[in-house]
Amino acid sequence: MSNNEQQSNESKQGDTGSNPLEDIENILRFEITEELSGQRLDKGLSKLCADLSRTRLQRLITEGQVTLNGQKISNASQRLEAGDVAELIIPAPVPCTPKPEHIELDVIFEDESLLVINKPAGLVVHPGAGNWDGTLVNALLHHCGNSLSGIGGVIRPGIVHRLDKDTSGLVIVAKTDEAHKFLAAQLADRSLSRKYLALVLGVPQPIKGTIDRDIGRDRHNRLRMSVTGNSPRDARTHYLVLKKFGNALSLVECSLETGRTHQIRVHMQAIGHPLIGDPQYGGQQTAIIAKMKKEGYSDNIIDMAVKFPRQALHAAKISFIHPVTKKTISFETPPPPDLSNLLEKLENS
Repeated sequence: MSNNEQQSNESKQGDTGSNPLEDIENILRFEITEELSGQRLDKGLSKLCADLSRTRLQRLITEGQVTLNGQKISNASQRLEAGDVAELIIPAPVPCTPKPEHIELDVIFEDESLLVINKPAGLVVHPGAGNWDGTLVNALLHHCGNSLSGIGGVIRPGIVHRLDKDTSGLVIVAKTDEAHKFLAAQLADRSLSRKYLALVLGVPQPIKGTIDRDIGRDRHNRLRMSVTGNSPRDARTHYLVLKKFGNALSLVECSLETGRTHQIRVHMQAIGHPLIGDPQYGGQQTAIIAKMKKEGYSDNIIDMAVKFPRQALHAAKISFIHPVTKKTISFETPPPPDLSNLLEKLENS
């Protein structure tokens, strides 16, 4: 957001660790610069509010939540002029309490303090726009009853860290507030170790290295992150090539030093080795086909790779200090059938 922006919160502070634009009413104030002069109101605001889609901004304008020089504006096509002062009210959302749902969980470990869950691909971690039920949180509320940490608020009870919807693998869930704080501190000081398996296009060189590229919201698509995005934050991914499938594909182990949104997916794309199956950051089908044909793979196996239904990413290992025993414990889980079957076909070809 611009240097001229002033933001004031008009209600209580939101849940710990959550995005303020999601949890509380905000009043955002902007002074329009020469750069935005002549642009439509909705387009100009979309450049100033990277966390809000243009559709969402248009709706807020229609609802009378936007003023220009103190006057309510309901026309999204209103033209901006340098020196205009725009104010935008983002209302607090109507509270929504997730309901317990009987969804089968693959529980790797459980005691009175925490659980370690092997999350399947396709399962959203916590409720949000478009996914108010059928999430891991709904399943946990059924499995644990009221014994979940409340630090994350009603939408995220017990959730210490997240995985993308279509990433499979290990997730830690806290049952007590003490465990949640202890585990969150390990995330912050990076003593909680997470290792992922990723099937990527080509073979990274060198075969072992660190990607140290800041990540921010993509300037042109708010659903994507980018190493050239807005408000970049430091991000480091350590990688090691575990297996090469000729020069076409490789299985890479990625270790997170930081935990930015889509970090592995963005970083691997940034070095020219995007994840197979990734709908947002993946390689072009033509590139996958060309590389695999050159290595002599059959049309059937090429088709499996090209049509892989999700990003080929699996949270395979996790290690942390237990909040009660203070002993280091580690867990590991193999890739689910969709990814393991593709890896087996590639290896045996």
